[in-house]
Amino acid sequence: MFMKKFFLIAASAILFTGCAMVPAGGGATAEPTVAAAAERLRLAMIDPTPAALGALVADDLSYGHSGGRVDTKASFIGDLVAGKSDFVSITITEQTIKVVDGHTAIVRHTLAADTNDSGKPGKVALKILGVWQKQGGEWKLLARQAVRI
Repeated sequence: MFMKKFFLIAASAILFTGCAMVPAGGGATAEPTVAAAAERLRLAMIDPTPAALGALVADDLSYGHSGGRVDTKASFIGDLVAGKSDFVSITITEQTIKVVDGHTAIVRHTLAADTNDSGKPGKVALKILGVWQKQGGEWKLLARQAVRI
């Protein structure tokens, strides 16, 4: 009986210690905050303002388009605000989020959108890989790559 109690206490201590070692805001507990940031970005891309977009993307943003063009933070925001890239609607499905170290998250999803780029209506269907990084307590998009389905 003593050994059984000892084993349960020791196992509990090991589990408690292991849980205490998970970084704050890391792992599964961070996934909802990453998802919320990704949703704010989706909405900001439909109704873009420099302030909203600037708060959600990293200064070192590398934003890869399915056609091969790569935007920086400035060109990404500028093209959306000017209507060069114009999302009328964006639907996200099949989203997965994996927080790998408490400060970096890999987000994958399928994006379907109606567009009006430079006044020309269109539709896109893409697979997206996004890398989000926690900066100053906030999740920011650091890198994104799209491929056509």
